[in-house]
Amino acid sequence: MIFMTFTKFEKARIIGARALQIAMGAPVIIDVPSNLIDPVDIAMLEFENNVIPITIKRAESS
Repeated sequence: MIFMTFTKFEKARIIGARALQIAMGAPVIIDVPSNLIDPVDIAMLEFENNVIPITIKRAESS
């Protein structure tokens, strides 16, 4: 499995987009503790576990 390194901007965009999905009712991919209810915290937990179903496509530099 290939692990990409993300810039802080990509990380913020991924977590923000996933948090919005969770807030709008998307299913959570991992088991979340019952005391964790904030979508941003859940998205950060998913990001740390590398399970967010979002990919980054970078333009090739010339």
